[in-house]
Amino acid sequence: MTTWEYLTTPLLIHNTAAILNNWGKQGWELVQVVTGPEGGLVAYFKRPVGGAGAAGAANAGLGAAAVAAQQFEGEGHA
Repeated sequence: MTTWEYLTTPLLIHNTAAILNNWGKQGWELVQVVTGPEGGLVAYFKRPVGGAGAAGAANAGLGAAAVAAQQFEGEGHA
């Protein structure tokens, strides 16, 4: 059975393709884009969990998500 890990991140309208491509290169599949509670766009991603390197990759993804969230908040969106 496949198990999944999930990630959410804000999408900056002026840099959407670069953000999506960055997550795609890290193995994340875009599942959905929705309007966030304060009007910005939020992307939902998933990828299968597995292999010896999965924990390190997941931690890298979480760190990148934290940076993206800080940048998003720094622009006055949150």
